[in-house]
Amino acid sequence: MTKNKLAIIGGSGLYDVEEFKKRELLDITTVWGKPSDKILKTEYNAKEVYFLPRHGRGHFISPSKINFRANIDALKQLGVTDIVSVSAVGSLKEELPPGKFVIIDQFIDRTFARNKTFFDDEIVAHVSMAHPTSNGLMNACEEAIKKDKIEYQRGGTYVVMEGPQFSTLAESNLYRSWNADVIGMTNMPEAKLAREAEIRYASVSMVTDFDCWHPDHKNVDVQQVVKVLLDNAAKAKNMIKNLIVNFEKHIDPKDPTNNCLDVAIITAPEKRTKKTIEKLKVVAGRVLSK
Repeated sequence: MTKNKLAIIGGSGLYDVEEFKKRELLDITTVWGKPSDKILKTEYNAKEVYFLPRHGRGHFISPSKINFRANIDALKQLGVTDIVSVSAVGSLKEELPPGKFVIIDQFIDRTFARNKTFFDDEIVAHVSMAHPTSNGLMNACEEAIKKDKIEYQRGGTYVVMEGPQFSTLAESNLYRSWNADVIGMTNMPEAKLAREAEIRYASVSMVTDFDCWHPDHKNVDVQQVVKVLLDNAAKAKNMIKNLIVNFEKHIDPKDPTNNCLDVAIITAPEKRTKKTIEKLKVVAGRVLSK
């Protein structure tokens, strides 16, 4: 029986959870290179949990330079079954002011300079991304947020832009015309790679500012954003502790992520070389070893 393990990937402003006293920093290596930073292994409420700062501790990795494949592979190596991404975002709607959390259920991927798949050499796989986040994990996030009385919205579309620059006014208005809710730079290809690795994924976006469409917020200023970031990070840490306690009871044994590679790999077995099977053994060994 699979042991469920939760990992948190922290975004801007969330580089550690200092309240976790039992701490071990793991230096993991993958075939894709090194993850963003050492992974914190800790224990809370008698449950093993992992924390990875997406931009590195001290925020030194630009969104386009994050080694998303190494991050997901490293977590898979550790036996992680569930990832909750915590990200700072800009708001595209008046009803989503700074400080509000959004439990994301859809993405629009506008990135163009990133490696987006583990299956880029010899073995081809097509996983479904129709519903990119886990409903069970979203339920767990909602319960964790409500417990701390954080203002939130259940469901929302996250536009993932390349960055690191913020949007032009024309771009911001375009995304609003699509009825998107928030904009950020980091959940893609992270969500796609988690799906390829058969790791359930959920995303909680923390609004730091209105994007430049708003007449009172024409220029997004990093210093203004940082102030909200710090307040959001404090709320996120409480949410994370609640999540660790409750996530297992929300796991759906029929979640499509669990066995999505069974129907995704299209390459004929005789075309799969030992070299590539070895490269993919962490993320896809369950199906490739058959």
